[in-house]
Amino acid sequence: MEIGAYSFGDSQLNADGSLRSTTEAIQNLFAAIKHADDVGLDYFGVGEHHTTTMPASSPGAMIAAAAAATTQIKLGSAASIIGTDDPVRIFQQFATADAISGGGRVEITAGRGSSVETFPLFGHSLEEYDDLYAQKLELLMTINDSETENVTWSGTVRPSLDDLAVVPRPASGKLPIWLATGGNASSSARAGQLGLPVSYGIIGGAPHRFAPLTELYRRSGAAAGHKPEALKVSVGALGFVAPTKAEALERFYPGWHNLNVEMGRLRGWPAPDKRAYLAQADAPGAYYVGSPDEVAERIAHLHGYLGHMRHFLQMDIGGIPQEQLLESITLLATEVKPRVERLLAQK
Repeated sequence: MEIGAYSFGDSQLNADGSLRSTTEAIQNLFAAIKHADDVGLDYFGVGEHHTTTMPASSPGAMIAAAAAATTQIKLGSAASIIGTDDPVRIFQQFATADAISGGGRVEITAGRGSSVETFPLFGHSLEEYDDLYAQKLELLMTINDSETENVTWSGTVRPSLDDLAVVPRPASGKLPIWLATGGNASSSARAGQLGLPVSYGIIGGAPHRFAPLTELYRRSGAAAGHKPEALKVSVGALGFVAPTKAEALERFYPGWHNLNVEMGRLRGWPAPDKRAYLAQADAPGAYYVGSPDEVAERIAHLHGYLGHMRHFLQMDIGGIPQEQLLESITLLATEVKPRVERLLAQK
């Protein structure tokens, strides 16, 4: 089981509640990735967002910078919004990062995006949502599967490619490409049919309810002729680790509250309710907030339902102080990870 973290960038807050700079948020994210590598975390994902509170708008640039500053950790997008970006540029950026990393540490996670900020930002219509995603995922896979630098592809959402070079190529010839989903059955089936590993973003409810989706994913993959070892599952969720459960709840709540207020403004989410927070932070809720023992036990328990090979947490939300984030990363790598390994070995 790989244990990791992911981030959309997290702008810090001044004492009066106003936002500090997005520049600082990007610098903090870079420092967090380097720290994660230093303490032995397996994976760090950078998710594409375009807001002042979550400003990690260019995962490829951040992953390339981190690739040069780390030695062991796997790096990937979590996710890249491919419908409103150019798959040629995404592939080139991540293949460049792969070369910088020495090869074998960089991945792409292709997502639709749960927010719509990228559509007006990049001049697309929401009416194109499904078609953009389907065609651009096909192009990304065509580039990745090509046996040479030259690629041929045609579609309606961007200019065709007629035996054009897309460079550089990844060190091993191909990049791991994951398909991201928030729990859509058709996305699970699509990932299985394409033979792509699937990454589930679980931000509410009981995580074990995703078990039927993982079963659908694996059945779809088997029916399409894909080998079981190619059909990998990962889980991204909210979480925070501290020495005790009480400390973890206390540290994570202000950021959770701030995030929900912001999402209420942007997307119409209901006003934050601390009772809902506490309910989700206890089993079988979706938040992995607690001591190393509790978080490890809950990850291992979910593995019994999903059989996932990677579990990674978003811990920096709503202006959580950087020093608390770095401590949580340390505990995740040095305390949670070995506990999960021991628990799974006992099964």
